[in-house]
Amino acid sequence: MAMKILKYGDPALETPCAPVADSEFETAGLAELAAEMFATMYDAQGVGLAAPQVGILKRLTVIDCSCGENEAEKLVLVNPEITAAEGTQVGEEGCLSIPGFREQVKRPQFVKARARGLKGEWFEVEAEDLLARAICHENDHLDGVLFLNRLSRLKRESIKRKIRGLRRKGEWD
Repeated sequence: MAMKILKYGDPALETPCAPVADSEFETAGLAELAAEMFATMYDAQGVGLAAPQVGILKRLTVIDCSCGENEAEKLVLVNPEITAAEGTQVGEEGCLSIPGFREQVKRPQFVKARARGLKGEWFEVEAEDLLARAICHENDHLDGVLFLNRLSRLKRESIKRKIRGLRRKGEWD
C-alpha cells in the first residue's frame, strides 16, 4: 500500500533522522516499512525514497534505479554513511517531496557507501552516475537536507516563490 509522501514545507523533511536501533533489525516492522516505501516510490515513479519523506524520522532509504524492472537493483540502506566520493557530475534532479520541479545539481560522479541491511548486516556499495546521485540525494534527506539546498540562492528562492503561489491556490498540500 502506498504511503503519503510529505511535500516541501513539512518540518519532517528538514529534520535530521535518528539511526535505526539494533533492536529494530530482523523485525517484521522494519521489513514491512521498506516494502511499503518501495511500493510508494514505484507508485510515484521515483528511483529513491527516504523514510522522512513518509514522515518516519529514521535513517532508512530505498533505491531502485531500474524503476522496478530489475529486482537485483533494489537497495535498502539502513544507517548509511558515504565513505568516499570522487569526481563531479552535473545533472537534472527532482524530488518526490517537491513534485514538478527539476534543476541541475552538482553531485559526486562516484561514491562508496557503507550501510546495514534489514537483518543488520553491514555491507558496502560502490556506485557511479545515477546510482551515486540517488545515494547522495537520499542520504541528504536523512540529514534534513533537500536538493533545493544544493541550488543557487536565486533558483532556490524562485522555486520557493512558485510553491507559495501553489499553496495559495490550494494546489500544494
